[in-house]
Amino acid sequence: MKEISTKLPDVRVFEPTAHGDHRGFFMESYNRQILANLGIHQEFIQDNHSLSVQAGILRGLHYQLAPKAQSKLVRVLSGAVYDVVVDIRKGSPTFGEWVGVILSAENKRQILVPQGFAHGVCTLVPNTQLLYKVDQYYSPQHDRGILWNDPQLGIDWPVSDPILSDKDRQHPHLQQAEINFI
Repeated sequence: MKEISTKLPDVRVFEPTAHGDHRGFFMESYNRQILANLGIHQEFIQDNHSLSVQAGILRGLHYQLAPKAQSKLVRVLSGAVYDVVVDIRKGSPTFGEWVGVILSAENKRQILVPQGFAHGVCTLVPNTQLLYKVDQYYSPQHDRGILWNDPQLGIDWPVSDPILSDKDRQHPHLQQAEINFI
């Protein structure tokens, strides 16, 4: 498994080794021991699977508060997304900074979204499926978000008029967001 660093030291991209031939390919998409050797010690307890039927669907920016804050290991099964991770840890030297990477079925990359970071994806092609592992169960009481186009963040999304849920349209800006990861 190859590790690709990002400008946010705690946000890491992994590229599993795929063994291919005329039949297709085989790869280990998750191997606890390999990730532990790379310093990833989260105990993932649930897999989540989403389908976005159109290009331009934006989901995010999502996070959960402590004590239910989640780490995520995200990958694309079919299609492609622009995946964005924002540091929302107050006091962090990279607070408010973001990183964006393309995850696709073709490149097989995965991104680790640690606790204390908001996460969003924008589909680049129709019928995109995401699979992501989490280390905490979903908790409606701790579920929060930040507005996808907050000017303070200045995220360079691949769309200007995304398809959003009603919930994602109503998230606050980072300055007004409730943030607690202790």
